[in-house]
Amino acid sequence: MKQKHSSMTQHKSTLGFIGIGLMGKPMTLRLLDAGFRVNVWNRSRDKLTPVVEAGALACDSVEQLVQASDVVLLCLSDSQAVASVVENSILNSGSTGKLLIDLSSIDPKTTRRLAELLQQRCGMTWVDAPVSGGVQGAEQGSLAIMAGGAANDIETARKVLAPLYRQLTHLGEVGCGQIAKICNQMIVSCNVVVIAEMIALAKQAGVDAAKIPEALAGGFADSKPLQIVGPEMADGIFEPVKWRVKTLLKDLNMAVDLASDQGNAIPMSGLAAQLMQLHGSQGFLEQDPATLIKLFER
Repeated sequence: MKQKHSSMTQHKSTLGFIGIGLMGKPMTLRLLDAGFRVNVWNRSRDKLTPVVEAGALACDSVEQLVQASDVVLLCLSDSQAVASVVENSILNSGSTGKLLIDLSSIDPKTTRRLAELLQQRCGMTWVDAPVSGGVQGAEQGSLAIMAGGAANDIETARKVLAPLYRQLTHLGEVGCGQIAKICNQMIVSCNVVVIAEMIALAKQAGVDAAKIPEALAGGFADSKPLQIVGPEMADGIFEPVKWRVKTLLKDLNMAVDLASDQGNAIPMSGLAAQLMQLHGSQGFLEQDPATLIKLFER
């Protein structure tokens, strides 16, 4: 690890970050810049290069990372990925009494099952802390974090994650952060779908659609998704990929499952899930949601 961090980190927890992807990379870089010692592990080891060059220490295994860290952070793609890391590695690390903060967006039931398993087997506690704000928010440290867990663990999470967020809201017990993230994604996903159909309609009707986000800025129809994906949809610019269709689809499917469990109807989000599934099935799962414009263009 680079020497520049050594004098800054003597009073800080040593963090272990698992999952150096679109979001994990900028998060790790901000934690390093804030003076934390950060151990890192990623399934694809080549993705570790930028954070190791910035001062992170690459670990050969998840078990090694957990043993060497005070707080473990996860930022993984889905429920299956989190469950695999926890059940196949963290449970077998021999570590006890530590805190795990899961920044992934996963199923609340899976969250609660894994948290209970870790508590029973290792005495480790869990905070689910999914984030909103995308890659730009991670880079700027302006994420919104929705957190579930015990009050004392939330206070630790506030300190550890301080370089990453604009606001962190404690919403209840373990699992409540994930439920709040699902609510967030219901709004975001439905918004992006209606922006796509609106831009397509405006273009077909002869409007300079690239100017619509500017025209609506500050009004009731304005939103961050409109300002981000609206111009991209109008101009057909889909690179670089900042987030993925498959991520919104995953979260919408979790919304449908949650609503079913609660006996609620969510027709708008249900329709958005069907449209997202259709779009993904046409080869766009790994693409940016701005490509949703293609669903509605003639």
